[in-house]
Amino acid sequence: MNLIVNGEAVEADIHTLAELLSKLDYEGDWLATAVNGDLVHREDRASYMLKIGDRIEILAPKQGG
Repeated sequence: MNLIVNGEAVEADIHTLAELLSKLDYEGDWLATAVNGDLVHREDRASYMLKIGDRIEILAPKQGG
């Protein structure tokens, strides 16, 4: 499936947002996710079905100051 993740093209054999996060090694409760500009809550990621061409934004906190 062709997707845009944080502005970059990604080809992934996945179906849900949770699968994408796992494939891209994103972990933890501190992630914020949006698909096509709409916020997707953590509890909805496992059932959120992605479609070809979806634009996914993944925000994760960084350490440092």
